[in-house]
Amino acid sequence: MAVREEVPMRRRTLLAAAGAAAMTPSGRLRAEEAVDVALVLAVDVSRSIDEDEARLQREGYRNAVADPIVVAAIRGGLIGAVGVAYVEWAGIEYQRTVIPWRRIGSQADADAWAGELAEAPRTSLSWTSISGGIRHSRSLLEECPFEATRRVIDVSGDGVNNSGPPADQQRDAAIAEGITINGLPIINDRPTFGRMPPVPLDDYYRENVIGGDGSFMIVAEDFESFGVAVKRKLIREIAGLVVGPIPV
Repeated sequence: MAVREEVPMRRRTLLAAAGAAAMTPSGRLRAEEAVDVALVLAVDVSRSIDEDEARLQREGYRNAVADPIVVAAIRGGLIGAVGVAYVEWAGIEYQRTVIPWRRIGSQADADAWAGELAEAPRTSLSWTSISGGIRHSRSLLEECPFEATRRVIDVSGDGVNNSGPPADQQRDAAIAEGITINGLPIINDRPTFGRMPPVPLDDYYRENVIGGDGSFMIVAEDFESFGVAVKRKLIREIAGLVVGPIPV
């Protein structure tokens, strides 16, 4: 399977005190507004991604979120629900919230989300601004209607930042706000606008994109393996900790 998982060599812990953030003073969990994690899925739609690849990306996210194994991971959390927002980004001038915040706490919720994504129109634009995507995702997390024990941005794309400020500037700003950024770089051997990336994409993501407590990345070696990579990544992000082999 053409998927590689990489975890920075630093200790990752989920503090028990984090669970208290989603509790009332009486110690009871809030049923409707609390989530285990507020997760922004920030997806590259620059013109380096063709129509077939865009379809594979959308299907990867739809199938992963609605997968019963992912739903079981969601239900197994302290609260048993996650908040998800889906963003598409390209150059610095383009970031779009395709699906705003949705609370997913059941198979029916997950299936409804997958159906909503299937119906959403898609736009492809030039250039790649990871920094713009992170900045937009930070704003979404600031406006999240759910009380979350963790806040995560999941960045997926097939190119380096070539529009707007450097990606690491927005990455560092997110970390300062207590946000974790995980990465899903897609290795694309087709040149972008006639040029190959200046550095290997996985190296670029490792140095400039991911960061924060417990951050990691999973590398999809091509678009065909993207769906498996998304599923593995979601389970890791939902669980918060590595707890053993991840089913596929």
